[in-house]
Amino acid sequence: MATLKLRPASECKYDILSLGEVMLRLDPGEERIHTTRTFRVWEGGGEYNVARGLRRCFGKRAALVTAIPDNPVGRLLEDLLLQGGVSLEYVRWVPFDGIGRKTRVGLNFTERGYGVRAAVGCSDRANSAASQMKKGDIDWEKIFGRDGVRWFHTGGIFAGLSPTTPDVILEAMEAARKYGTVISYDLNYRASLWKEFGGKERAVEVNRKIAPFVDVMLGNEEDFSAALGFEVAGLDADCSKLDPSNFKKMIAEAVKVFPNFKAVATTLRNARTATRNDWGAVLYYDGRFYDATLREDLEILDRVGGGDSFASGLIYGLMEGKSPQEAVEYGAAHGALAMTTPGDTTTATLAEVERVMKGKSARISR
Repeated sequence: MATLKLRPASECKYDILSLGEVMLRLDPGEERIHTTRTFRVWEGGGEYNVARGLRRCFGKRAALVTAIPDNPVGRLLEDLLLQGGVSLEYVRWVPFDGIGRKTRVGLNFTERGYGVRAAVGCSDRANSAASQMKKGDIDWEKIFGRDGVRWFHTGGIFAGLSPTTPDVILEAMEAARKYGTVISYDLNYRASLWKEFGGKERAVEVNRKIAPFVDVMLGNEEDFSAALGFEVAGLDADCSKLDPSNFKKMIAEAVKVFPNFKAVATTLRNARTATRNDWGAVLYYDGRFYDATLREDLEILDRVGGGDSFASGLIYGLMEGKSPQEAVEYGAAHGALAMTTPGDTTTATLAEVERVMKGKSARISR
């Protein structure tokens, strides 16, 4: 199993490039979606969140590829994205048809949950501009060849948006591989996305076409089963329990089928309640498993985006040449911190991540 080799930073305009849809998240705070009268707005998207985390927490040069309609709602999304510091130079601005029949910004309504009441997500994203992206829309030769990118990240959420988005991913990955860019992919299986396009069977078909291009594969036990078709006897029915052994069995099978995987990683979560979780992570790298520090009974304010922040912390560690153990610890600590604040994206600093990694207490810092 080969180790990761990144292009020199001096040859590249960006350290990280993400491809995916970014939605407006409408958050009812302590209220519920169906009873609230006010929402707070954030930006968020599984692939974008990773680039933003690498930019804001870890100081990496980050860019985004997506499509946004050119109307006031799209410009609201732009304003939020600008605050995140991720470059928008590769964003496609799509003409607006006047009412959103042809193209629009996707919306994601999210309840945080509390105690025995689980978090709830309700998406309203059909016909979004990003879902209509197709092969040939983006000049990947310019991005990976002339500009240069060290790491490319995308995932199964974008792959499941429409029949055309998997082709965009494959086109991008072919160009990234041509120029020596490291490729990561988060399986992020969402049944609601795939059910209109063939369900799990189609998800497996699509993701197995993408997997041979991937250097760093991310996903939990459910993802590897539902999105790649790996089955392990004794797997917890709802994948809600911390069980590193099941994941490790799956990885052993996956790397036999896809020997191109240089690293495979997951978060492990046992949801005691919506606001108290056991939180861990595992990294498979260079033929060995590395377990992050298990944080039992971790207090959660907003769990959405914890996995994306794990991914950005892990990528930072690998990008900086940290040891595999350090890399998975960066990911786990960053994910834990991201879930202490509202919204999909991190507000943590590198110093805070490293403080958590060292096991420092939560006493006030003055």
